[in-house]
Amino acid sequence: MSIGSFVLVLHSHLPYCRKAGVWPFGEEWVFEAMAETYIPLLDIIDHLAEKNVSGSFTVGFTPVLLDQLQDPYMLLRFDEYLETKIATAEADILRFGAESEWSLQELAKFYRDRYERVRDSFYLRHNRNLVNAFKAFQDRGLIEILAGAATHAYLPLLATDTSIYSQLKLGYDVYNYSFGRPPQGIWLPECGYRPPSESSSVDRALKELGYSCFFVDAHAIEGGAPIDVYSDRILKKPEVRSATAKRDYTSYLPYLVSGSNIAVLGRNQRTALQVWSSEWGYPGDGNYREFHRRDPISGFSYWKVTSRLVDISAKEVYQPEAALCRAKEHADHFVNLVERLLLDFNSETGKRGVIVAPFDVELFGHWWMEGLDWLKWALEGLSKSPYVEVVSASDCLERYPPNEEIDLLESSWGLGGGHYVWDNDQTNWMWQEIHSAEKEIEDMVLKTGHRNRQGEDNASLRARLLKQVAREALLLQSSDWPFLVTTEQARDYGERRFLEHKHRFERLTHALAKDPIPPDIVSYLEQLESIDAVFPKIDFTAFMGKQGF
Repeated sequence: MSIGSFVLVLHSHLPYCRKAGVWPFGEEWVFEAMAETYIPLLDIIDHLAEKNVSGSFTVGFTPVLLDQLQDPYMLLRFDEYLETKIATAEADILRFGAESEWSLQELAKFYRDRYERVRDSFYLRHNRNLVNAFKAFQDRGLIEILAGAATHAYLPLLATDTSIYSQLKLGYDVYNYSFGRPPQGIWLPECGYRPPSESSSVDRALKELGYSCFFVDAHAIEGGAPIDVYSDRILKKPEVRSATAKRDYTSYLPYLVSGSNIAVLGRNQRTALQVWSSEWGYPGDGNYREFHRRDPISGFSYWKVTSRLVDISAKEVYQPEAALCRAKEHADHFVNLVERLLLDFNSETGKRGVIVAPFDVELFGHWWMEGLDWLKWALEGLSKSPYVEVVSASDCLERYPPNEEIDLLESSWGLGGGHYVWDNDQTNWMWQEIHSAEKEIEDMVLKTGHRNRQGEDNASLRARLLKQVAREALLLQSSDWPFLVTTEQARDYGERRFLEHKHRFERLTHALAKDPIPPDIVSYLEQLESIDAVFPKIDFTAFMGKQGF
């Protein structure tokens, strides 16, 4: 009989990239994730089902990503992307053959075959509809799908209940539309949490919308110092590291948020470090494919990590078979780790524990190419364990409901465990603009609502303007723009996208304030409706918070 549960949570989010750049920043972020992560993950779920591997796990998609995965324009561009990748691999096969680079030629064949399998799976197995494929797996009970905030806004830093509610309500609606049922659990962006205040409260919105659970980092429950798993992505800033007094709570147990029936699950630190740590996490093994060194002509990665201490130019040629052997060994190690942790917790407390292991899904397949094979073998191994029950988040809470309440600490899973990654000296100007837009939205609701002031034709135009204003406000709030600035992954791109949405929001709201609406705004509105076309069924009343329902 099992003595604990394992809850795997794969969170997926990408910013709105449609018609907003291609390479190195823009639409290809989505296409890479589709080809290297989402489609192979669907195939793994199918494989596990065919092998009758017991248990289920949890997957989350942000609404802005779901929108892009169902957008006809993006799907057409993805078709082109796959054909380009296959043709590029074919060109490398010829090039390396002419240069007698036989090892590299074999790797070029490896990439060609890999993309051909993805193309076949996309067309033949999933009928070019990844959202429906994930929906079908949820309907069969193989996975649970989490909801998310509309554009992955960093909720603790939004100023008003209206903005928080709008992000969560639109996320709820997009989930209903995409999966044909209301969501149970939700992934709060970056696990960001701030205790309720008079002006804003995530708790109130979650309760209003009927969510049953969400996730936080371990220190939000236990106190103490947050773990640091992002040091290889952004500069270390000692001043952002924070710690609180340890508390008599544990991330091995679920809790109810005080004053509600909403459950909260905390990330397990030990399993997180085993995968995420830049120093001794699995992906840093020398046998795995080196993500950062790319062929200057084709862009494919033909080298292995070799060693963290080796310069990028000295990386050795990648060997897929050796890498897969290491992935199997690491999967077995992870299974043993989960078993040991749950056994130790049970021995020390006499209680049934839960290990919650949340990861960005794009880590697997995209950043860590062998990670999806590792994931497959880890789930297979855990399903055979006499000690571990592999379950989705909602199944875990239904079978073993929490009965103790907790006041969560302000937190995130970002560097330092707080809000630094999104709000710092480089980005606080963005929040001033966001808060100004929040106030303008609320003022606009009070002044205009949905009144028809100039006849039916103008009312229709006004409704379209309101809808596009809502889109631009949601996109302005995206946590991606400050994240890209702080991490310096794409600082110029993040700033440019933020300023574009700010300018569009301001020009549209200025037009709405006019009576009559200026005629020259129509062509501009049509242009924006073509570019920023996210959430075609958006309802402006969502920005009215609970007043609109």
